[in-house]
Amino acid sequence: MSSHKIKVAVVFGGRSAEHEVSLQSAQNVINSLDPEKFEPVLIGIDREGRWFLNEQSIQLLNADNPSDIALNLSAPQVGLIPNGPERRLVRIDSQESLGQVDVIFPVLHGPYGEDGSIQGLAKMANLPCVGADVTASALGMDKDIMKRLLRDAGILNAEFITLYHWQSEWPLEQIETEFGYPVFIKPANMGSSVGVSRAKNREQLNQAIRHAFKYDQKVLVEKAVKGRELEISLLGNDEIMASCVGEIIAADQFYSYESKYIDADAAELKIPAEISAQQTARIQQTAIEVYRLLGCSGLARVDMFLTPEDEIFINEINTLPGFTNISMYPKLWEHSGIPQQQLVTRLIELALERFDQKRHLSTNR
Repeated sequence: MSSHKIKVAVVFGGRSAEHEVSLQSAQNVINSLDPEKFEPVLIGIDREGRWFLNEQSIQLLNADNPSDIALNLSAPQVGLIPNGPERRLVRIDSQESLGQVDVIFPVLHGPYGEDGSIQGLAKMANLPCVGADVTASALGMDKDIMKRLLRDAGILNAEFITLYHWQSEWPLEQIETEFGYPVFIKPANMGSSVGVSRAKNREQLNQAIRHAFKYDQKVLVEKAVKGRELEISLLGNDEIMASCVGEIIAADQFYSYESKYIDADAAELKIPAEISAQQTARIQQTAIEVYRLLGCSGLARVDMFLTPEDEIFINEINTLPGFTNISMYPKLWEHSGIPQQQLVTRLIELALERFDQKRHLSTNR
């Protein structure tokens, strides 16, 4: 790493129902940037997709209240101008150049941030980007496609039926016959448990499907898996590190949005999980297999169930996991011996390493 400070564009907010989660995560990431190595450029995106330069410090409204946190929209609007090796930020009002950035650190959850959108923009702008590339981001985000890939690779995950917005009728009888109750209903392209419901009868199932379609045009209905809910954090490009395993014991019927980001007492986090060394090794190996299968890089969190029969069922992979002060991704690494500042530094280094590798690929025949 060179002696000059690397200019890191931390991008947060975004056009997503997970907007507030992103703002909380961004505060944590910014506070974890090593001031000796990095110069932050803070960019908040509002729900309309406008980019605002937050200058020297993150400017949020109700910053200490997770349920009311919001972007301060009085900052100047900016745009990223792709221009070969130059990656410039420009003020929208005056067209003033604000200089070049060296790497994007997207702290964006859900659509337009975790689904390959910001990664594609970075790629077009010839700019290193922390986390998975376009394809892996898109695959990890779309639970329908992700689950089909896992299934074809022989990796266990919950049985599911996919519903589409154009369907005039939903196969409720098929769901009841094949899965029984309870079932879980999820938007295919959403995270942080937004739009997720647990249904115990047909009335709840109908309500849950309608609710999930508020967030996506494709919805999954999953058979419930009985098992302990475990999570593991991954870090790396070609060489992948797996953290210790954590367990979530939710006070409610599942690990909801409120449990993850608002009410720290709504779920008990056991780190490390009380499982055997053999189980830990199998979980780490399976998580790395999922990471490689989807082509991930940088970071990811893999969520899974450990059944009473000692089987591992993958629930999902999150290629831009929450980074709040109660989020599992940084907590698992802290318990594995990597503090947050060191973790954030390593994520930026991995982005620069991967960019440098791909930069040497030929663009000529």
